[in-house]
Amino acid sequence: MHSLRYFLGCLVFASSSLTPLFAADGKFVPLFNGKDLSGWVNVDCAPSTWSVRDGMIFCTGVPTGVLRTTRHYENFILELDWKHLHKGGNSGLFIHSAPVTARGEPFTKAIEVQVLDGDDPKGLWTGHGDVFAIHGATMVPDRPHPGGWMRCLPSERRSHPAGEWNHYRVESRDGRLTLAVNGKIVSGATKCNPRKGYICLESEGGEIYFRNLRIQELPSSHPPANEVAEMNQDFVSLYTGVDLSGWQSAPGHRGHWTPKDWILDYDGQSEAADKNLWSTKEFGDFVLIADWRFTAKPVTKSVPLILANGDYATNADGSRKMVEVPDAGDSGIYVRGSTNAEVNIWNWPVGSGEVYHYRVNQSLSPAIRAGVTPRLKADAPLGEWNRFVITMRGDRLSVELNGKLVIENAQLPGIPARGPIGLQHHGFPIQFANLYIKELN
Repeated sequence: MHSLRYFLGCLVFASSSLTPLFAADGKFVPLFNGKDLSGWVNVDCAPSTWSVRDGMIFCTGVPTGVLRTTRHYENFILELDWKHLHKGGNSGLFIHSAPVTARGEPFTKAIEVQVLDGDDPKGLWTGHGDVFAIHGATMVPDRPHPGGWMRCLPSERRSHPAGEWNHYRVESRDGRLTLAVNGKIVSGATKCNPRKGYICLESEGGEIYFRNLRIQELPSSHPPANEVAEMNQDFVSLYTGVDLSGWQSAPGHRGHWTPKDWILDYDGQSEAADKNLWSTKEFGDFVLIADWRFTAKPVTKSVPLILANGDYATNADGSRKMVEVPDAGDSGIYVRGSTNAEVNIWNWPVGSGEVYHYRVNQSLSPAIRAGVTPRLKADAPLGEWNRFVITMRGDRLSVELNGKLVIENAQLPGIPARGPIGLQHHGFPIQFANLYIKELN
């Protein structure tokens, strides 16, 4: 009798449009324990953005960013319920995600499953289960998009409006992705790349609840390395997106060093005695990720040419050789609390990444001065986002700019063993974003 009741109960359970057919087979495991966010990492949001309420994950939607799993997933069946609290709410589910956000973006490279309330009047996107590639990921949508986008629009409109629960079932099999909305497959894609990575929940302005997150892993097809997202490298965000927690915010900074969602905006006009913005924590050896871009309208400026050895190029009469360039400002990132150890951000032909005070110090050896001079210019066009990856080990500095190594193992004699990170004031407007640090032994 008990077995019959169990069997009938399973049939009823499986027949619900909001319930998976695999519920009774014992292969699903929770992705969320209902008590805390164990198994999840707050990538770039404020501590208050993600929380647990009444056995559900709650997201404030502020700032824009993501919460990701602590481990990779490849082939699987993933199920969850979601509910927007307000009309027009926006969120998302990322599949096969990178561990940190893409350059100049608050989101990761991933395949996104849209979690949205509302439709585009032009028919280019919907709130009923779009699937699309973002920030460098690729896929082939099941149906051509009217705008030619790498996006699959749903075959039916099945999502319930804000205030009501919806159920998503996502299947990932060897680069093939399908999405069922409230019990029926409506969208999908093939040739997803990456096809293995993290799973993320998205914060994008709207209050939302998630519940009943569970996953059934399927056998691996052992994808090649170029179809696998990067692994977590233990980077921690230095910026909350809502305030200057973790930074020495002097009263004179107010209104000048300004949090603007995922962007930390500086107008170049701080009124503090020390106009630079310093982290409250000191760091020794580390790897720092920092995105930046100039926001001022470029003007033509005459600047010196710098040779590979760090010297200024000269004319026949011994004067400095100058060249005109579009210029939008000057800034930098200080390491270990030293204003001499500045990884420069500017528009000179030598490129960003040089360490000015070491390069111009004639008392240092030619090898040291050449070492802090960029080997190439890797800056993005003015107004576009750039990404520094700055590594400090002992007194040695390496700088990667936009994926290119511009400074390699340069020696910085006399640099302190520890100190704060500083964002430099130089009187020009600039924006920073995606500030992450990984401390090394």
